[in-house]
Amino acid sequence: MAASVALQRRSSLASQRSSRRFSSDASSMFVSTEEATLINDRIDEEIRKEASRLKDAKRREIKVLLLGQAESGKSTLQKQFQLFYASKSLDAERHSWIPVVYFNIIKALRMIFAELDHEITSQTPNEPLSSSAVRHELNDLRIKLLPLLSLENTLASELSGGVAIAGGRTGAYVRLGWQSLISSTLATSSDTKKSRVENRTRETTLLVARTLAVAVDDIEALWMHESIRFYIQKRKIRLDDSASYFLGHIQKIAEPEYTPSNDDILNVRLQTLGIMEHSIPIYTGGKTYDWKLYDVGGARGQVLASTPSYVPKIVANAYTESDTLGYRILMMFLEEDPKTNRIDDSLQLFSTICSNPLLKDAHLVVLLNKADILREKLDAKTKVRKYITSFGDRPNTFEAVSDYFRSHFIQVYRRKGASPGRPLYVHFSSMLVRIRHNTTPWIKLKYLYIKTIGHKSNAKHHIGR
Repeated sequence: MAASVALQRRSSLASQRSSRRFSSDASSMFVSTEEATLINDRIDEEIRKEASRLKDAKRREIKVLLLGQAESGKSTLQKQFQLFYASKSLDAERHSWIPVVYFNIIKALRMIFAELDHEITSQTPNEPLSSSAVRHELNDLRIKLLPLLSLENTLASELSGGVAIAGGRTGAYVRLGWQSLISSTLATSSDTKKSRVENRTRETTLLVARTLAVAVDDIEALWMHESIRFYIQKRKIRLDDSASYFLGHIQKIAEPEYTPSNDDILNVRLQTLGIMEHSIPIYTGGKTYDWKLYDVGGARGQVLASTPSYVPKIVANAYTESDTLGYRILMMFLEEDPKTNRIDDSLQLFSTICSNPLLKDAHLVVLLNKADILREKLDAKTKVRKYITSFGDRPNTFEAVSDYFRSHFIQVYRRKGASPGRPLYVHFSSMLVRIRHNTTPWIKLKYLYIKTIGHKSNAKHHIGR
């Protein structure tokens, strides 16, 4: 790359030299040896400066590959970095998150009614749905919310740009550049070639906003209904954190001039396709480093298929709640493969990352997400050994449980990826907790390159917490 740029630079300078020579003295076809030497030296100096600049820029470029299962917090980690280090760029994208927030709300409502349908068929005595009056109330709310629910697929199609996923899976899937497209459609556009698509996206978003404003009281009535509270408490209705968050803030979101807050953006759930590149300048130690975060999404089995062009210096492996740690202490399974337990799958994925030859020089940072959920469940006296028999008779404390799961990743690392100068950092985190200067995982991730990779002669085999 540097050689190519240097050759182009030399060619450009040579052309300028030739032009000046012939224009200054048309009768002379040659220059003196001394002048030619000076010109050649100047060209060489320019090339050396350009090569040095490119080398310095390359040295300050830090590639971070974000890997993990679907909904493991990869995109949330990227948004945290953007919020903390490049908040102005997040402000520019703020309006693009409006239809995504709407989609999250509609999806949450659909999930609630799907769970209610399942409970109705169960006909468990002495539960709210055993009452015909309660069923009638909930059915009335469903009918009132049907206009909003009917917009889910239309909104998903607009967010996905018309992309359909093989296998009949539904939902919104976005690719690189989706935010600039949505932002322009929600504002104005002078490009007549795109006007039809942009108008459709804008009209869909406005239609959802109007429908949401009409239905907001019914949504709140459903969310606060005693039967819904009962089934959520009994975990017979299982919603992710984002669903609970948005339904709890429905009045604010339904306002005509709604603009997503930072917390709104951090809580949205949106699946990505392919590799999403985010460049974030981070100033530290008197220098500016160009952090390039690559959020890898898409089909399982293809997570590492596109990494040759993105060989990183740091691999941040984000795993979430029941996905890795059993934080909800439930035997959860993959959505794309119902027979595969998420805990086992996480360790298999980490093993693949450790043994991948393309990543042999990359440093590893494992973020075990949802530590707050783990603490809550343990405080509620949930017994880990009831769901994970290999936990045995260890103390049912956060320290013992976290050490147990950490040790599994360290064992995989030692078997598959341990080598001198390639440290592993294991951290417990909550992606929805705003980054603070004194938050250990962020400090370690930020300074990993500067303190360790930037001084390879001092790097040692290390497993950090």
